[in-house]
Amino acid sequence: MIPSTYPDREEMARLTAGMLLDIQAVNFNTREPYTLASGLPSPSYIDCRKLISFPRIRSTLMDFLTVTVMRDAGLEAFDNIAGGETAGIPFAALVAERMALPMTYVRKKPKGYGRNARIEGAMSEGQRVLLVEDLTTDGGSKLSFVDAIRDTGAVCGHTAVIFYYDIFPETLETLGAHGVRLHHLCTWWDVLAEAKRREAFDAETLEEVERFLNDPRAWQAERGA
Repeated sequence: MIPSTYPDREEMARLTAGMLLDIQAVNFNTREPYTLASGLPSPSYIDCRKLISFPRIRSTLMDFLTVTVMRDAGLEAFDNIAGGETAGIPFAALVAERMALPMTYVRKKPKGYGRNARIEGAMSEGQRVLLVEDLTTDGGSKLSFVDAIRDTGAVCGHTAVIFYYDIFPETLETLGAHGVRLHHLCTWWDVLAEAKRREAFDAETLEEVERFLNDPRAWQAERGA
C-alpha cells in the first residue's frame, strides 16, 4: 500500500536516527575502531541490515523511504525497483511492494554459470529503474550496480538509501557525474544529534566521533591509514 501522509524531511531524519539507535544499529567505539569495507578505520559503524528483524520499525522506515522517493522524484517516475546484492534486496522488495512495481536485484558480479547474469528478475529496455540500497558511504559502490542496470538498456538515474554517511564531500559529485541522484532518510549528523539528545553514549565517545565526522581522512591518517 502506498503511504499517503508523512512527516517533513527533518522529522523523518530525526525519527530514523532514533529508530536506528533503538535497535542498536549504531555502533561507536573510539578505543577499538571498526574496519570499514575500504579497509580504513572508523570509530562509527552502522548496520542497517538489523532492520529486517524489527518489523514495526522496518515498516515505518520503508514508508518513509517510499514517500521520500515519490516526493523528490515523482509518483510515476519509475517502472522497476532494483536492489543491490545483498543488503539492498529486502529493502527493494519492500519499496516495490509499496509502489506496486516489479522488483529485481543486481548481483555484484556475474554468477559464473547458467545465464551468467547480473540482473535477476525481469528488466527490460527503456524501463526507469530505482536502485535501492541500505546505505552509501562515498557513492562508489553504487556505480557498478547502475552500470549493470544500464547495460540492459534500462535507465537508472536515482538511488535511494536509508542511511547516507554525508562525511565525504566527493559522494554527491561522484554520483552526479554518473547521472545519479541520491535520496536518503538520515545521515551521521542526524544520528549524532539524536545520540547527544538521548545521551546514548558517554560524552568522551561522542566528542571523538564528532571529531572523526568533521574530518575522517585526518582522523584515519592519525592512525596510520
